[in-house]
Amino acid sequence: MAKQKKISKAARTYLTSFFLVGAFWGAIEAVKFSGGLSSKAAGLLIPVCAYIMMAISLNLVVGFLGELSLGHAAFMSAGAFAGVFFYNTAGAGMPEGVAIVLAFLIGGLAAGIFGVIVGVPVLRLSGDYLAIVTLAFGEILKNVLNSLYIGADSAGLHFSLKDQFSLNMEPTGKVLMKGAMGITGIKKFSVFSVGILLIALTLLFVLNLMNSRAGRAITAIRDDDIAARSIGINHTKYKLMAFVSSAVIAGFAGVLYALNFASLVAKKFDYNLSINILVMVVLGGMGSIPGAIIAAVVLTVLPELLRGFSQYRMFIYSIVLIVMMLFNRAPAFVMWRQRLALKLRSGKAGTGTGDAGKKKG
Repeated sequence: MAKQKKISKAARTYLTSFFLVGAFWGAIEAVKFSGGLSSKAAGLLIPVCAYIMMAISLNLVVGFLGELSLGHAAFMSAGAFAGVFFYNTAGAGMPEGVAIVLAFLIGGLAAGIFGVIVGVPVLRLSGDYLAIVTLAFGEILKNVLNSLYIGADSAGLHFSLKDQFSLNMEPTGKVLMKGAMGITGIKKFSVFSVGILLIALTLLFVLNLMNSRAGRAITAIRDDDIAARSIGINHTKYKLMAFVSSAVIAGFAGVLYALNFASLVAKKFDYNLSINILVMVVLGGMGSIPGAIIAAVVLTVLPELLRGFSQYRMFIYSIVLIVMMLFNRAPAFVMWRQRLALKLRSGKAGTGTGDAGKKKG
């Protein structure tokens, strides 16, 4: 019976998550078809998709693993810069489709490598070390990218952390990355359907992972680390699996986000972005994939909708955050949601019984 309940809960999560993404895609396509989508709204579509992926990926670490990460934007920036750098250089001589796919793979790989570098030493420790190290890593990476100059000539690539004149290139050389100005001249690739496809693949991976043996081990570590170790669960292996998977997805999201703009700068991936993603996870409900999707959409679109109310913008934004938090966590609201769900389930069961009785009669 317990097993049946668990399976039904997993199925509901699958259905709800994919329904939300499908409804989002369908609504946008319907508005586009009717010609009612403004250029401002169209410009938000890819960032919304990227932030949904970021919220789902951070939920792996914060919600399912139970560890606090304060530098998730760093993995997004690692993927963004690696993928876009490839796309702007080696990818320029390839068919666009091939270059795009390789850019995503390279971005995910780069973020995953940084995930291993950060995760291997830190995840062996207990306490809040991951929060401290990811926060420091995010700031260090941002400052390095802000200072990094890369150029290319017939001799190959040249690197400098000072200025572009220190690259010592030939006169015909080209500066590919310009410190605080980042990477410019990006050939934009902004396709909403690709963003939706990446969200669907992210959902498929994360939901399958969390409903697998590895996922059960990850949640066991979150619930009781000592008990999990005592029954033979490899503490470091499963922590690293969740953390690196989260970083790789953030890398994919970074490439998707970066290709939406003509230029890419490191300051877009600062501490504030990491906190915004964390807020999406917390307000959506830690461990709740559908909640993370809804929170990512609301908290990305809401600031733009309130931009016209400059004097009251932050006040209204704060009120909405508080209401979302109350609705998500307050015992009265939790009980109300549970009662509503119970009524809906009992109503369906009653309908099914009635139909069966009629057929029998």
